[in-house]
Amino acid sequence: QVELVESGGGSVQAGGSLKLSCETSGFTFGSYAMGWFRQAPGQEREFVASINWDGDYTVYADFVEGRFTLSRDNAKNTVYLQMNSLKPEDSAVYYCRAGVGTREVRRGQGGYWGRGTQVTVSS
Repeated sequence: QVELVESGGGSVQAGGSLKLSCETSGFTFGSYAMGWFRQAPGQEREFVASINWDGDYTVYADFVEGRFTLSRDNAKNTVYLQMNSLKPEDSAVYYCRAGVGTREVRRGQGGYWGRGTQVTVSS
């Protein structure tokens, strides 16, 4: 059974930091690209970042502007999203996903999804 379990969300003030984790099981983590999406109330789910299977290629959405860092630990079957300089507009539910390649991850089609973790940034 495939599972992606996000953690690390919470409430912070603008300018603060959070580190999201996504622990996975049930598939060959080291063979999959991973990524994060987010969805704010009333808005569509949007791509945040992706990382390839061995962690040497990352892609970020333009709105990240160098504030987030995506990494993975294949020994722990876990992917991380370090978020710094958070803004109120970063408030959303953040979803982890896995795909056979970074393109699939970014397209948001196929693959696997977690259930999300809430991030709230107050001004």
